[in-house]
Amino acid sequence: MASRTTLVDLASTAGVSVATVSKVLNGRPGVGAAKRDEILRLARESGYQPRGQTTRKPARLIDLVMRGIDNPWATCVLVGAESEAARAGVGLVVSVTHGRDLGNAQWIDRLAHRHSDGLVLVVSRLTEGVDAQLARLRIPYVLVDPLSSAPPNVPVVGATNAEGGRSAVDHLVELGHRRIAIIAGTRQLACAQQRLDGYRAGLARAGIPVDERYVQFGNFEVSGGYKAAMDLLALPEPPTAIFAGSDLQACGVYRAARERGLRVPDDLSVVGFDDSPLADWLIPGLTTVRQPLEDMARQATRILLAMTEKTAPVTPRLQLGTTLIVRESTAPPRPA
Repeated sequence: MASRTTLVDLASTAGVSVATVSKVLNGRPGVGAAKRDEILRLARESGYQPRGQTTRKPARLIDLVMRGIDNPWATCVLVGAESEAARAGVGLVVSVTHGRDLGNAQWIDRLAHRHSDGLVLVVSRLTEGVDAQLARLRIPYVLVDPLSSAPPNVPVVGATNAEGGRSAVDHLVELGHRRIAIIAGTRQLACAQQRLDGYRAGLARAGIPVDERYVQFGNFEVSGGYKAAMDLLALPEPPTAIFAGSDLQACGVYRAARERGLRVPDDLSVVGFDDSPLADWLIPGLTTVRQPLEDMARQATRILLAMTEKTAPVTPRLQLGTTLIVRESTAPPRPA
């Protein structure tokens, strides 16, 4: 039987004292970042376990990692994941990346020591090599609405973004609009590009050439929608309708329209995307494309639990349908 790795072994390999190793493993300060990372790496690779902790028991704990939790979109995702975890009797740990890439050594170490059974990652970008580290720790993960393409072995849950974008344009065309603009969201995000593809497809189906002046990118936040809308409304021939790539961006469009003395929908029609609770709170109520956010998070959590329990085949790619929800923010364009 192989001998168990000890603190002395780790200290000898790292070329430091036992006290230094103890500081690192117990999260105490006083050790340089490079040496700390080296000791944590050695502990992971050697399978070091504290005395008295010889086997890993099922923790029934999963992690939900999000870019932020300070908006209605995130609330919907959190509700969906928590409800499914609670139904399965599993604890849920929520952490926020604040837009940073995910997977530094300290995060990996905390994850390993917490004995998380798996991860639901929401629009998160992984640092290089973190997939291999998670594989070594045997921690599975599922991506929800990822920033870019995912590894082929990682399940992904998303929405039919392109179809949603096309339905928004179809609705505006049916109302009689021809000068239709889009604020597509963050340029690097796959979902933003897919919604833009749907916008272009909708215009092509209606026989309307794409005017690139009407194609703007925001940041999926109110500020991005406001700035892009101000630029669009300052054009010599401003759009009569704007498809905002998120409900938050639509809020920014509302503000820009108000500052320019325009009324929604009399002077400007606005369509959002998500159908977060915000869409009902706005005045006038926001016409938007419903993205089933709660169900996306619920399904991702269900898939992850199936992976940890190996109870059912795992669906590698799952796309949930979008639906156009018509409220009061869209109307026929004002006659020329």
